[in-house]
Amino acid sequence: MSLWQKLLDVKNQKGAGFWILIDPEDVDPGRLPEFVNKAKDSDVDAFLVGASTLNSGSLDDTIKQIKNNCDLPVIIFPGSSEQVSEFADGILFLTLISSRNPDYLISEQVKGAPLIKSACIEPIATGYILVESGKVTTVQSVSNSEPIPSDNPEYARSHALAAQYMGMKAVYLEAGSGALNSVPQEIVTAVNEFTDIPIIVGGGIRTPQCAREKVIAGASFVVVGNHFEQDGTENMLGEFAEAIHTKLKCGVSIE
Repeated sequence: MSLWQKLLDVKNQKGAGFWILIDPEDVDPGRLPEFVNKAKDSDVDAFLVGASTLNSGSLDDTIKQIKNNCDLPVIIFPGSSEQVSEFADGILFLTLISSRNPDYLISEQVKGAPLIKSACIEPIATGYILVESGKVTTVQSVSNSEPIPSDNPEYARSHALAAQYMGMKAVYLEAGSGALNSVPQEIVTAVNEFTDIPIIVGGGIRTPQCAREKVIAGASFVVVGNHFEQDGTENMLGEFAEAIHTKLKCGVSIE
């Protein structure tokens, strides 16, 4: 069974998947093993590892440290074609579909494809859509891309539908690391109603209630990153998991 199918099975069983984003440059290596174990015990479903810029942090070392402390899937969330590691289970093969910068529409993908094949990890083709979040985020600056306006669901859904028609397996609605505002429910709902592929939502999600709202709006996977880089926040992992996993064991959906 493919990694992607396993992730979909978790989504179908639990209502939605809960993913944690780890930035190798910001993570404390001494704290990471304990955090990973708490995440596993709190019913986190997968880890994303990557960053818009990755200069000093070690992608390989971070992934290996996670894998040594749990058996959860570890998926690369690449900021460039160079962020590939044979130690991961898979990689989001991103196309920045909200951009008009050819580097992030095809050039980076062409550079990264042979590296992914050589690493023997599973690529998950994903349409990546930046959504305005109240500040200029790192990914926006690095990619030299304008985000989708947060008050224009129709524009967002057209981009998502294009991703679907291009054969992508998922669409990622991204407010950006450290975003002031998360992706509006109206955009998640519009994309969900207009497309047939799973929706990943990340950026600016700081409370379990906010995470739950994304799932109710139509998100299949919710990604939380910066919030858990602060000491003590690991105690909220279980609350986030409960909010995101909207199905009871008996299969009844919680609204």
